[in-house]
Amino acid sequence: MAHLSTDNIEKLYKHYGVLAEAKDNISEHEKEYVEILEAVKGTDKEKRLASQFIGKFFKHFPNLSHQAIEAHLDLCEDDDISIRKQAIKDLPSLCKDSKEHTQRIADILAQLLQAYDTTELNTVHNSILTLMKLDPKGALSGLFSQIQQGTDNELVRERCIKFLSSKVKQLGKEYINKDAEDYIIAECKKVLEDVNAEEFDQVMELLGWTRLGRTAAGHREIVDLVAAQSLTDGEFSAGESEHIDRLVQCVGHALPYFSSQVNSTRFVSFFCEHVIPKISEIPESTEEGGDSKLELLKLLAELSLDCGTLEKSDENVETIYNCLIKYMPLPPATVGEETEEVPPILEFSHVECLLFTFHRLARQTPAFLTSDPARLKEFRLRLQYFARLTQGYIKKLKEATNGKTNEELKTDENKIKVVALKTTSNINTLIKDLFHTPPSYKNVIQLSFQTRSQKVTNDDVTSKNNKTSEVVGEKRHKPITFDQAETNRPPIEKRPRLEKGTNQKMYTPPSGKYSNRINVSLAGNPSYGGGNWRRGRNSRNFNRNTSRNGAPFRRNYY
Repeated sequence: MAHLSTDNIEKLYKHYGVLAEAKDNISEHEKEYVEILEAVKGTDKEKRLASQFIGKFFKHFPNLSHQAIEAHLDLCEDDDISIRKQAIKDLPSLCKDSKEHTQRIADILAQLLQAYDTTELNTVHNSILTLMKLDPKGALSGLFSQIQQGTDNELVRERCIKFLSSKVKQLGKEYINKDAEDYIIAECKKVLEDVNAEEFDQVMELLGWTRLGRTAAGHREIVDLVAAQSLTDGEFSAGESEHIDRLVQCVGHALPYFSSQVNSTRFVSFFCEHVIPKISEIPESTEEGGDSKLELLKLLAELSLDCGTLEKSDENVETIYNCLIKYMPLPPATVGEETEEVPPILEFSHVECLLFTFHRLARQTPAFLTSDPARLKEFRLRLQYFARLTQGYIKKLKEATNGKTNEELKTDENKIKVVALKTTSNINTLIKDLFHTPPSYKNVIQLSFQTRSQKVTNDDVTSKNNKTSEVVGEKRHKPITFDQAETNRPPIEKRPRLEKGTNQKMYTPPSGKYSNRINVSLAGNPSYGGGNWRRGRNSRNFNRNTSRNGAPFRRNYY
């Protein structure tokens, strides 16, 4: 048997020599090529040689292309991983001079992404990249074909999307030309019609890399896609965590694309009309789930930066105002040494968000406060009391952070103090503005949690196209909340006199970040008609029976 194997190997080399030397007459040596194809059923060494030789002469025998591809696929299914890897590595060579087969080969390689061995999976990745360099659009067609068929094999779909979001950028514009880029955009829009949360992240990342992420028109298109996923039907279920997570995740992806040219008005309107009125219904924060209320308020504050003219400005501002005053207590009714005051819990992070949003939106309806003297008087009492309680913390936080080196400020404890100081200082600045007669809306601050870049003018904040993308799911600082033990003070006229010293106890409740790897199904939920978020299912079906271009495959791969 060993002698027979050696003879077969020598015969393969002989066939290779005949075909290599035939040149223009190579088509006359079909018999030799057929025997090379049959070697895929031989010994391990014969299989390796066949893998290399099939692609070498593939273009010269178009009438045998189907047989050659099938023979090569046999090697991709071999029990020996080293043979499989060799075959996978050689597979793109079939398309080097025969690009009409690129889509089918890419489709096959996409199915091979379900490999569990790391080295084999890396070989598949490299082969797909090689194929993309040869024929970008053809290779992309094969991958998107498998994504669209993802209900049959969820694992393949998942890995195709992950591959595209991470690897296409490596190729860059050198290989991904305008035609291929337009194809990516068109197919991504189709994929977004039926995605789960993790897929949504990856598809949005890929779209942001395309030309859509480089122009105002493209930003508007991305924002429209996000709006279709999150704002459809104008419904919001405060009691369902998946609705909250979905909104947080979607808006987080849209934030980097808002500017003076792409406004966030419809998002702000949605929050004012559907989210803020139900904010009290959202479950309290947990160690695992994070503070959903605060996440939503942070998003609204950042959205308000680029908000255009609201259709219902009076109603929307009133909604924000009513929510804000719930977090800003009135001063005690009586003052005296024997009065026992129940210390209020001051949720500074929440107040910063709502006060900033109110400050941004109320300029659209400046008569909101001045037209109602009673409301203005009560609001000033709240502002004055809150400012007085805040100032003591500002002093303590400054004492705790001043003189610290950069290294010392990098500790977790000091990081919290730095953010807390920024939060309370922002509140103090906004309160000073609103305490003007009439209330002013000119002061500019940068939110303590804000990650986007802005250009600041004297009276406004104008967000330009140099915004840097916020990482969805990035951990923000913990909510700044203090247990107030402040003694009563008499009312102060006009502007608040900020107290310089207190003996308050600082308290920071636990918080966390929302999950950006949600894998929940909202399929069939009428609240979200713009897109269908899917629950992932894993399977191992390797479909060689169908493909987008109708090329026949034979059997399942296990």
